Amino acid sequence: MKTEQADNYRESIIALLTAEKLPTADLPETLETFLVTKQDDEVTGVVGLEIYGDFALLRSLAVDKAYRNHGLANTLLTEIEALAASKNLQAIYLLTETAPDYFSRKGYDKITRADVPAEVQQSTEFSHVCPQSAIVMRKAL
Repeated sequence: MKTEQADNYRESIIALLTAEKLPTADLPETLETFLVTKQDDEVTGVVGLEIYGDFALLRSLAVDKAYRNHGLANTLLTEIEALAASKNLQAIYLLTETAPDYFSRKGYDKITRADVPAEVQQSTEFSHVCPQSAIVMRKAL
C-alpha cells in the first residue's frame, strides 16, 4: 500500500488518532510532514514528524484496527524515516507508552529524557502531552 502526503486528510487523521487514544489537540496546523495510507477513500494509517532543527519527533503512528498485521505500520515508518533522511536530519525521537518493543525491533534505542536535544524537549509532546512515564526512544539517521 502506498503512502501519500496527509494535508488533505486532517479530519480522518483526527478520527483515527482519537480511536487509538493518541493526542490530537496539538497537531500542527499543516500536516506537510505527515503521511497516510488509504484503502479506497478511507485513511487506514498515519504517521508524522515534527522537525526541530536537525532532529525530528516521530508522532501519531497509528493503523486502523481493521488493517493491522498487513505491514502498514512498517510502510509508514520506513517512508517517514526516508523523509527525515531526505531533510538531512540527524535523529528521530519518539515517546511511547504502548510500543517500545515494536520500535526496538525497528532500530530505536531507549534513552532518557535528559538525552533528548533541548529543542525537541520544548515540543508539546515532551513538555505536557505525553506523561512522564512514557518511554523515550531515538534512532540515529
